[in-house]
Amino acid sequence: MPDNPIKLALIIGSVRGGRFGPVVAKWFTEQARSHGEVEVEVIDLADYPLPLEMPPYGELPPPEVGAVWAKLSAKLTAADAFVMVTPEYNHAAPASLKNAIDWFKQEWVAKPVGIVSYGGVGGGLRAAENLRLILAELHAHTVRDTVSFHNSWGDFLKDGAVISPEGSDAAAKSLLDQVVWWGRALREAREKRPYLT
Repeated sequence: MPDNPIKLALIIGSVRGGRFGPVVAKWFTEQARSHGEVEVEVIDLADYPLPLEMPPYGELPPPEVGAVWAKLSAKLTAADAFVMVTPEYNHAAPASLKNAIDWFKQEWVAKPVGIVSYGGVGGGLRAAENLRLILAELHAHTVRDTVSFHNSWGDFLKDGAVISPEGSDAAAKSLLDQVVWWGRALREAREKRPYLT
């Protein structure tokens, strides 16, 4: 691993009971750790219950929410790049992921985001496209390549391994290569000059 690896925050976007996201996230975490150029931290949004009601723009959240908000903000701020693991709910990303994105702004700016989606026949691809629009508004850069699991419940063994890893492993490497390239370029750019929003 290089001396200054990309700090990658892997975000599990679903908080629904019985969710499949942790299975996909576990597999991708192993891909990221074996990549050799990232230091990965898993952020499960189920561990950061942010309410739908937000404080007025520019104000800090109330004390009962503040500790959760501050802890998640610190993790997002420390990250050089993100990968979001998302299902597709009604042709979009889940409300839990959108809510977590909306609670923050500066934490996302000028950082790359990779998307790993899963679901039924569509493989979560509409959720991925939905996230691209949202993240562009926050001045984050989504990388072109994604990883998508169609009818995902049949793609994994009970231990979380992928049944046919050839395509998914190659897709994960391509996504990670792009996240690393953009992560280094944007980290260097942010260090040299603040990004204007």
